[in-house]
Amino acid sequence: MERIRRASHAGSWYTDNPKKLAEELDGWITAAGLPKSSDVRGVIAPHAGYSYSGRAAAYAFGNIDPTNISRVFLLGPSHHYYTPKCALSTATVYKTPIGDLPIDLEVIEELKATGKFELMNLRVDEAEHSMEMHLPYLVKVFEGRSVKVVPILVGALSAENEAMYGKLLAKYIDDPQNFFSVSSDFCHWGSRFNYIHYDKKYGAIHKSIEALDKMGMDIIETGDADAFKEYLSEYDNTICGRHPISVFLHMLRNNSTRIKIKFLRYEQSSQCKTTRDSSVSYASAAAKFVSVLNCVLVIRLRRETIPPGDDNGYESFFDRAKLSDCEVIRHHCKFVLHQDMQSLGTTIGFLN
Repeated sequence: MERIRRASHAGSWYTDNPKKLAEELDGWITAAGLPKSSDVRGVIAPHAGYSYSGRAAAYAFGNIDPTNISRVFLLGPSHHYYTPKCALSTATVYKTPIGDLPIDLEVIEELKATGKFELMNLRVDEAEHSMEMHLPYLVKVFEGRSVKVVPILVGALSAENEAMYGKLLAKYIDDPQNFFSVSSDFCHWGSRFNYIHYDKKYGAIHKSIEALDKMGMDIIETGDADAFKEYLSEYDNTICGRHPISVFLHMLRNNSTRIKIKFLRYEQSSQCKTTRDSSVSYASAAAKFVSVLNCVLVIRLRRETIPPGDDNGYESFFDRAKLSDCEVIRHHCKFVLHQDMQSLGTTIGFLN
């Protein structure tokens, strides 16, 4: 029996005119001017109304090469329905003004069988906007191709549950036919959001907000879920997709494919100058496959940063050099200097 999730926010959060919507999406993707890459395995993208965040979202979705992808996992926060778990859609198809996306019922059943997921009814599903705002972009990117979606509503998870769901879902990243679309806005600033953190050393309020957001973005790029949790605990930044992002970081920690997140765009809905103002921040990122060979080549190119005769191991090198490009190695690989080839500046990596 077909169970249809309507495009419940079309006509308000974004246009319900198919021609206009397709033209808007094409225009934003073209303006972003990003090359499509088969190495992109996931994105973090905003979910506000398209008049606010549509352009920023293009910097995430514009990276996607759809050629080998047949399944998209959607991870979105719950804004209206409380659950301490993750919930699966009970729909069989998600509709948009420019095309429909069938649900991968086989994977839904596989996840249900773990006993770790709730089910959300159509009323809850249609009330939530966080995943719906990604759907038109996905339809546009995968236009003419057969792709199914696995919508997962991420509730108010404990740190333990974030780690648990991350481990449970990690295996799906290793299949290059799978893609992950993680939904989140960043700082919601102003009295109407009950959040007015302001560090005056940055000058204008909007600059303080940007510094706060970019501190979090930098941590997300390292892939360190624990550091992200500490950041949220210290600053309580109102990142509404904190739980989906945390689950995704735990997935990257527990899978066998090396994925690195890189933020490509940051915007604010307005520039706050007084405490009477308010804004929401939007950040878009791509999560790309990184081969160990590429990491080794990066080290080789920068080998001169290691003083001659330094054989104290890879850890001291990374601590001193602080090469963000190589953080993926620090977390996932052991590196030793091959004594016989040291004069050639070569580093050989071994996976844990």
